[in-house]
Amino acid sequence: MAKQPVPGRVKTRLVPPCTHEQAAALAEAALIDTLHTVLKTPARRRVLVLDGSPGPWLPSGFDVVPQCGGPLDERLAAAFAGVRGPALLIGMDTPQVTPNLLTVDLQAADAVFGPAADGGFWALGLRAPDPALLRGVPMSTPETGAVQLGRLLTAGLRTARLPQLSDVDTAADAVAVARQAPLGRFAARAREYASVLSGAGRVLEETA
Repeated sequence: MAKQPVPGRVKTRLVPPCTHEQAAALAEAALIDTLHTVLKTPARRRVLVLDGSPGPWLPSGFDVVPQCGGPLDERLAAAFAGVRGPALLIGMDTPQVTPNLLTVDLQAADAVFGPAADGGFWALGLRAPDPALLRGVPMSTPETGAVQLGRLLTAGLRTARLPQLSDVDTAADAVAVARQAPLGRFAARAREYASVLSGAGRVLEETA
């Protein structure tokens, strides 16, 4: 689930201290890292549910489908409605994710849930995709993850938990995530903008 990394449309919470162009470059790097991580998983099908148009950042191996309109809960629900069988959905905000984290067993559990540090969630897997489990969940609030997890549990789904990860929303998030995955494209881009990202140059250079 991703947005085309266009200046002014992605990672706007990084502005300031970043410019819209720098924020979009960070978003593109995060997206590329995420897509290449997905390519290293044993998934039978890899789908990019995209708001916008594909660009040179898109590697081969993905089916691209457009996001529907409406609020985020409807777009997430539609993404699940468009697949058959077990599916794991992630976004483009956690470039530190690894293939091991994404290699989940949706035969051993009905659902997989990855909480985000900001109160949301970074991953949601369903053995039997049901769009109704997402519709009406308030998005982008500190309670989003708790409400979504509650939906799964109330539905009686055996839910496996993934580790908590931090989304890249703010400059401080960008620095922290770059430190966690210093070899990725996102970290390289963050080091390029180190002087902008809240004076984080020294911290980033020490992890390179």
